[in-house]
Amino acid sequence: MYKRVLLKLSGEVLSGEGKKGIDYKMGEIIVDEIYQALQTNVKLGIVIGAGNLFRGEELSYVGSINADQIGMLGTVINSIYLLSALKKRGIGAVVLSKIIDLPSVETLTYDAIERAFEENKVVIFAGGTSNPLFTTDTAAALRAAEMNADLLVKGTKVDGVYSKDPKKYIDASRFERLTFEEAINLNLTVMDTAAFALCKSHSIPIIVMDFFTRGNFLKVLKGEQIGTLIFNK
Repeated sequence: MYKRVLLKLSGEVLSGEGKKGIDYKMGEIIVDEIYQALQTNVKLGIVIGAGNLFRGEELSYVGSINADQIGMLGTVINSIYLLSALKKRGIGAVVLSKIIDLPSVETLTYDAIERAFEENKVVIFAGGTSNPLFTTDTAAALRAAEMNADLLVKGTKVDGVYSKDPKKYIDASRFERLTFEEAINLNLTVMDTAAFALCKSHSIPIIVMDFFTRGNFLKVLKGEQIGTLIFNK
């Protein structure tokens, strides 16, 4: 049974696949999955992207650094929304960030992380790594290391890691297990190389799974074989 888990979600989980904005029904699905997971007494951290609000190609006019900063602020928007949805269900939670000062956001420190976990709160990490030019996947790996996670779960819209895009290629094959070296050498784009390298150096396994299938997250926490496991040799 996992004790500390970092859940990485794309912003798309708040809008629905291929959609924009925030759909409260999608938010309720996320809260349901988190509520079930918390029954295992796991200490849960969350990093959520901002793809439902901003995509990189849409912001190319302002340049990559400014586009990344806009995206970082988008993750704060989604994090505060998720905080509100969790609290509405009676789930204790806190948003921690290094990039913004708002009444609903606390400063990210190691003491703040531990205090939140001692109070059985979900910790939502907002604002990426706090620096542009890094993805939210890298932010998830960094926060996983900082909270001493024993697992990073990437919740996606596909049921694992494939050799190529299964929506485009019928001959795409799904991996059940991969080492970090294999994932990097195969140039698999499910997460960036920096995220893989961080998790590898801190011996934090990654499970990539379909978060849109109800109950999958709980099954992962119970040790069932769901999605693709990426691990050290």
